[in-house]
Amino acid sequence: MAVNETYFITGFPGFLATRLVKRLAREESRFILLAEDALVTTAREAVEKIARENGSDAKNFWVLKGDISEPDLGLSANELDFAQQETTNIFHLAAIYDLAVDCGVASHVNVEGTFNVNQFAKSVKQLRRYNYVSTCYVAGKREGLILETELHHDQGFRNHYEETKYLAELEVDAMKSHMPITIFRPSVVCGHSQTGETAKYDGVYYLIHYLRKWPGGLTLLNIGNRDVRLNLVPFDFVVEAMAALAKDERAVSATVQLADPAPLTTQELFDAISKVIRGRDSLATVPAGIVYPVLMLPFAPKITGLPHSAVPYFFLEQTYDTSWARELLDPHGIHCPSFVDYVERLVNFVAENPAL
Repeated sequence: MAVNETYFITGFPGFLATRLVKRLAREESRFILLAEDALVTTAREAVEKIARENGSDAKNFWVLKGDISEPDLGLSANELDFAQQETTNIFHLAAIYDLAVDCGVASHVNVEGTFNVNQFAKSVKQLRRYNYVSTCYVAGKREGLILETELHHDQGFRNHYEETKYLAELEVDAMKSHMPITIFRPSVVCGHSQTGETAKYDGVYYLIHYLRKWPGGLTLLNIGNRDVRLNLVPFDFVVEAMAALAKDERAVSATVQLADPAPLTTQELFDAISKVIRGRDSLATVPAGIVYPVLMLPFAPKITGLPHSAVPYFFLEQTYDTSWARELLDPHGIHCPSFVDYVERLVNFVAENPAL
């Protein structure tokens, strides 16, 4: 079978980028993988593993040392020319995802880095698609229903991560009129829906770790909220969705929110996890007006394991519309599973791997 697709991917060998490459490598494709200097060896080891597991030809993978925050992505003239000539499909995943990130660092990587990738995309000779991975949280402090067709707002942001991802998406979105672009906005990404595998413990894992500390006592009082939903998506859903839509012409110029169309409230999440850990629902729910200020006390993170930067996301009154995502993904048979269907696998993975 002839190889007719060459993917240029940033953020490798990051967790999501590695899983995406592994998924795309099931088909006859080639890959140009941009890795930071300190991660080149790890990237090459990851490539060897992917090629071995997929039965792919290792010659179809090129690991290039580079940096999105540098002009020409830190590539040599020959490497840049090679990438410009060979690339047909770009996935830009590299970013700073830390909620507590410094403004300067976030701007340098998320905004300036995306500008540099945009410039590269404009120079690619036979570009079929530029896939940009954003986040649902570009909505910042907006409340209520967030549409996939909405981006611009002046409601502010909770942190520099949200703000810089918003500014970066603005730049990519502005290019849609003259380039084949698809923007993906995942919500909170968690472990694999079938195996529970993950690479880091954040998001819903703060709650899982909290309940595992003292199952007999902590599961009694539900600290969730009846009115606020935490939108979770397993990474295998995100990877399958991006892989499918990268070749779907209907997705050109689309912004797709990869979110759960029926997310649980944080109160329901608490009970779903409690049932797996302790086999029961909580007995009572603590009022949100008490929980939030307690979680923001100086000593709270040491007790709960939940950093102050993450607290607002458990009280975030936003709902992400997924109408366009579902219309695009339904023909591919790709659907976001309900959290209750895979929560046990997440908890079991944590129990087997208490520290990553």
